[in-house]
Parts: sequence; C-alpha cells; structure tokens
Amino acid sequence: MLVSRERRRGTLLAVGITALMAATLMTPTIAMAADDGATDITENGGATRNTEDRTAAVREALVDGPAKNVILLIGDGMGDSEITVARNYAEGASGAFAGIDALPLTGSYTTYSLREDGTANYASESASTASAWSTGTKAINGQLSIDINGVAQATLLELAKANGMRTGDVSTAEIQDATPGAQISHISQRGCYGPDKTSANCASEALENGGLGSISEQLLNLRPDVTLGGGSASFTQTAKAGPWEGATLFEQAADRGYQVVDDAEGLAGVTAADQNAPLLGLFTPGNFPVRWQGPEATVGGGDAAPTACTENPERLDTGLSLGSLTQKAIELLDNDNGFFLQVEGASIDKQNHAANACAQIGETVDLDEATQVALAYAQQNQDTLVVVTADHAHTSQIVGSTPPGLSVNLQTVEGGSMIVSYGTAEAGGSQQHTGSQVRVAGYGPGAANLLGLTDQTDLFFTSAGALELNRDLKSLSADATISASAAEVAPGATVTVSVDGLDADWQASVASDAAAAKLAAASSPQRDVLSGRAEFTVTAPTEVGTHSVTVTGAQTGVVLTTDITVTETPTTPAPTDPADGGAGALPGGQGGAGAGGGLAITGAAVPYVLLAIAVAMIAVGGYTIHRRRMI
Repeated sequence: MLVSRERRRGTLLAVGITALMAATLMTPTIAMAADDGATDITENGGATRNTEDRTAAVREALVDGPAKNVILLIGDGMGDSEITVARNYAEGASGAFAGIDALPLTGSYTTYSLREDGTANYASESASTASAWSTGTKAINGQLSIDINGVAQATLLELAKANGMRTGDVSTAEIQDATPGAQISHISQRGCYGPDKTSANCASEALENGGLGSISEQLLNLRPDVTLGGGSASFTQTAKAGPWEGATLFEQAADRGYQVVDDAEGLAGVTAADQNAPLLGLFTPGNFPVRWQGPEATVGGGDAAPTACTENPERLDTGLSLGSLTQKAIELLDNDNGFFLQVEGASIDKQNHAANACAQIGETVDLDEATQVALAYAQQNQDTLVVVTADHAHTSQIVGSTPPGLSVNLQTVEGGSMIVSYGTAEAGGSQQHTGSQVRVAGYGPGAANLLGLTDQTDLFFTSAGALELNRDLKSLSADATISASAAEVAPGATVTVSVDGLDADWQASVASDAAAAKLAAASSPQRDVLSGRAEFTVTAPTEVGTHSVTVTGAQTGVVLTTDITVTETPTTPAPTDPADGGAGALPGGQGGAGAGGGLAITGAAVPYVLLAIAVAMIAVGGYTIHRRRMI
C-alpha cells in the first residue's frame, strides 16, 4: 500500500495540529515554500519557489531576544541529501515539508570532531556532534559531553535546569543513545548505558569506583522534568553502589518520585511533571520501530521496478509518534519560567546505516511532523526559538542510473522513479557518515544567529544566549542557605537540616564533625536536591558540645555549615521523630534516613544560637522571628 500524504496528515490530527495551526504555519512569516498554484514545472517560472520578493518576510523573521523557550529538533544523520530524498518521495520534487522546509532563517554548520591529539577529525559521529551543540566544546568521537582532557562540560539541559527552567529530552532511540545522552551525561564511552556495561567498559566512571555512573544513572540524578523514548532494558539492571545499591534502576526511579510509564495510555494519563514528580516514559526495550518499511538497497537494485513504501505493522501506537511525544512534552513543560526541550528523530541515521531508504524516509517525515508541532506552539508563543538541524551528514544519494554499489528504486508520490544509492559499505555492512556541513534552520528570537556558515558549537551559544542562561553553575548555588530545626538538642536526638538555593546541584550530602564516621557508615548521607531544596534528618552525636553539620552540593562543591549544640538540658525541644509524623523527607529520594542525610552549598553558617536571644527579645516586646519554611 502506498503511504499517502493524506494519511500522514490524518496522523497530524492525532497529535493536535489543527487546520488552523497548519494554516498559521504557512503564513509568509514562516513559510518559504512556493504557492501550491504553481503546477506545471515545464513552464517558464513553473518550478520557482519564490512567489514574491522575500525581503520583507525575512526582515520580519529577524526577532530580537531573549527567548523564554528553546525547542531543538535533531534529525540524526539528516544531511541535505536525506532531506531531499524524503521530500522527493513524500511531497514531490516541487513540494515542501510543512515543518522542516518552513523555517525562515537557514544556514549551514560544520560538524567535525576532534582526535585525541587535538586535531580535527573530519568524519564525526553522533556522540561528539551532540556534545558540540550541547556544551559548546568539541569532543572526541564516542565521548559524551567531556572535553579532550576528560573534563565534564555543562550541557544546555543542565544549565536550563540550574537557571530555574523546566527541561525535556525526547527521542525515538534508546534515551541513553548519543544524541539524547549528550544532554544528560558525561562519560568516555557512549555505549555505557547501564551499570553492567559501565562496570565492564567504563570502570573508572562506575558508581562503585567513585564515578558519575552509567548514562541511565546520570539521567536519574539529573532529573529532567520530561524524558520520553526507548531504552527500558538498561533500567532492569541493578545499581552496584550508592543509596540504591542492589535495586533495579526502575525501582530506584520509583523510589525517587518519578512517574514511570511504558505505553500510550499511561502517557496520556500524565497531566503534570516537575521536579517533585518528573516523567520517565520508556516505551521500548531498545529503539522505536520505524514508521515505514520497504526493500533494502542491493547491488543492481536500481534496475528493479520502482517500489512504494508501506506502513510498518510493528510501529508503536500513534500516541507515541514523534509528533505526539513532542506535543505532550511541550504541554507538560509549558510554564512561566520557560523551558528547554530537545527532540530527536533517531532512525534517519540508523536506517541509513542499514541502506533502508523507506525506513529512513519515514523517520524524516516523523521529524517533519514534530517540527510542525513545535512551530505551531512557537506561533502562539513568539518568545520561543525553534531550531531544526542534524548531527552529521550520511551516505544516501539520489543518482540518475544504477551504480556499482547498493541502490533501490522508489516510486515517489508523483509516480516518478527515484534511484537512491548507498556507496560507503558493502551489502550487510554499515553505511558510513559523511563529513559534509549540514543545514541548520530556525524561527523565533535569536534565529538570525543561524544564518551563513557557523560551527556546530555555535548552536550552544545561540541557544544559551537566547535564553540568557547564567553559565556559572557554582554562582547559581552560591547564595544557598542552611538551617536546623533546633539550635540545642539532647544527645542522640534527631535534627532536621534544610537547605535552599542549591539551584545548580542535583544531589547533596551531609556530614557532621563528631559523627562523620557514623554518618559515612549510614545507608547513605545523600539526597536529591529538588528545585534547589533538600532536607536531611541527622542524629545528634552523644558527645556534649557544639558540633558542625555540613551539607555539600555534589555538582558545584558548594559547602554550607550550621552548628548544633548537644546538651543534657536543651532549651528547645528536640524535633518530633519523622516516623511519628514530624518533618519528613522530600519526595524523590531515601538517602539520609536514620543516622543522617547530606546536602551541599556555598554559604556562611547560620548562627542559630541567636534563637535564644530572639526569645528574650520577644519577652520584652517587639521582635519576631519568622522561621524558614521547612521543606
């Protein structure tokens, strides 16, 4: 069955693109495609795409920042050739994609990576390229968001979160794969998805060896508000160290407050997602099934009769299409403080490697639909920057006759014959990436910075600049504060220690000078930091005297300290045991129960001994202390 444009447009209705939105997308401000009225490409001017002078439209598209939101859409392996193959097949030679081809400001960027000696590697891959736009720093092939010396580089998603924005990461691949993984992790080998592979292949970075852990574990620590994709297989593995040692990553996610869903019905039931209850949607063990199927390229395949692509019966529910996932993510992320969202159409690349033209084309169509969703939102929220680009170019080429290597002959929507060639590997091998520059196009505040020739790393600075992100993470936690539920306690009593303002820390740990060894031996002195806040229940030492409790931010190293006096006759009552209904743990983490918990932040100790003085002042009239709200 030929996959028609009408059927695809019907799918768009399922993801919430109304006819009104579609019409809006084709206004002169965005659309650069020709009027559908030009029908005869044999006539003089019949093939032109410019129906009028574009100067005014381009001028109108140059919008000053700042942007409140950024939506970054990545077609993995989607070079200009891959866009043209898909457009010819699905829309015709003179047609246009309503999303990908509608962005008004277009440029190209270079995609080279680095070799270990610091010289340019002209043939990059998805890990190094995703790291480039995620961090602004060139990387070595196969490495995620670390520089050439192995130093972690802050990503757009991390920076957006630290600046108080909501964040999302969406992909049709395993969510640990290179493109989504670059926003959420820092690791030397892109394949270290879960604890098992990390212990074997990235041993120094495994949790049990003091490292950041696998990509999946780093994802759970970073806590994006919305994460949607494949890759559930890695979450069945068990942690080998840390607060959740011996538990599966799925069990850990649930214990830390994640909303975990695995099908369209579950996703539809989620109405809100934030730091207290982030959404983790993992819908396949590996990558998503592709949308379309057809014959793979073979030697001499171009000589065969033209073939049409057909629907893949294994495709997921339409509620899990890339357009649907993009729509859902935007709905959940939309808020007054803005958001950063990355969306990847992953299998343009994967099916190009397999010389499977129909599957590759279908994934490009999927990305176009997701782009239409993003543009529809941006038209209604014009403080939103939308960028569509690729990580690297790929193999497929349109040729005029059957080549010596692999090829396939496809029947396009116009009824024409299009031969697609794959010539960088033999049959059964993996077709290679190519080192060409790729298209980068945008709409909204800051999109003018995409024009002309830029580098992949420029996209990081364009996005961060549009959002006006403070990139000094430590400074974002530097003003944090710490407080204790009581200034004086009896030996062995429990004390609640709270911190606020650790905006650039995802976890924090606690320690006490007199009970450090005891705390270290506890189940875990670590807690998740939610929106800058965390709370720990610490057991006071038995030694009478003044003791310091210190909380340290795991990501910034910011340290906060407060003093607690242990005395046989405390002037303030010890806090109620959390088990008896007193102040308890924040949603999203168990470490720190019992003997102690932990938290880190830069800031001076709060002299809570002044509480006693305050009580005296109240007695003589006129002074009130407002105790910080307990978290």
